Amino acid sequence: MVVNKKTALVTGSSEGGIGFAIAKEFQSRGIHVFATARNPDKVTALAKLSNVTVLASDVTSPASADAAVAAVSEQIGGTLDYLVNNAGAQYCLPTLDMDLEIARKMYDVNVWGVVAVTQAFAPLIIKAKGSIANLASVAGLWRAPFTALYAGSKSALETISETLRYELKPLGVRVLTVNTGAIQTNLFANAYGGTQVPADSLYAPISKDIENRLSGKEMEGQLGKPEDFAKALAGDMIGGTSGYVSRGKMFSFIRFATLYFPAFLLDRMVVNGTGLDRLAKTA
Repeated sequence: MVVNKKTALVTGSSEGGIGFAIAKEFQSRGIHVFATARNPDKVTALAKLSNVTVLASDVTSPASADAAVAAVSEQIGGTLDYLVNNAGAQYCLPTLDMDLEIARKMYDVNVWGVVAVTQAFAPLIIKAKGSIANLASVAGLWRAPFTALYAGSKSALETISETLRYELKPLGVRVLTVNTGAIQTNLFANAYGGTQVPADSLYAPISKDIENRLSGKEMEGQLGKPEDFAKALAGDMIGGTSGYVSRGKMFSFIRFATLYFPAFLLDRMVVNGTGLDRLAKTA
């Protein structure tokens, strides 16, 4: 089967995540969507829709990326209009307690996976004079305690994405760096390595505070809907937007606070509710 309409590929399209909503939004606009996930069983709802092709693909596997390119090329004849690098992983704990092997796996997804997928699909995107969206995170701005390596991976992606924008512009490709705000997804539930603080951790006295923070429970009621995010992002890409955009809740406040609040006030806000103030009193 050869697809003769606009096409989009969305990585990390498992149900319950942002990618799922993005894939549905593109599909609702008459665009043929290639929805990828490591486990196809988590994309069954998308597979039932018209104009959707589900692909099993792991962004950290070069062989998997090559297979995805071959599968897409077979159906679309060598062009791809929209690429959304959404697949992401989260691993958060006090930095001194982090398992570096798990952290490396997170970076493989959040940083190297994006680069690998972009390289693999670049010929198709360039031929279509298409658009790429890379989903960074407001975590890279807020730099909250216990998120150091996750936030670092998203900051790295932001830098890579903005640099890539300059490099691909002469080739007719638009690149969006999407600073994603607080969105209701299953990212917390699927966090790498869990959120349990080791019993022998220097942070054990405030482990309950940390685990509550990393569970995402304290953010309930403050999270945006993935459907709203997806609608805005699809509109950006179809409308030809490029550069740095912010989508999702809390970004505007965090951006303003990091730019204009005095350091002492910003520090107080970032540390509030983490338990670190109590830890200092017991040290």
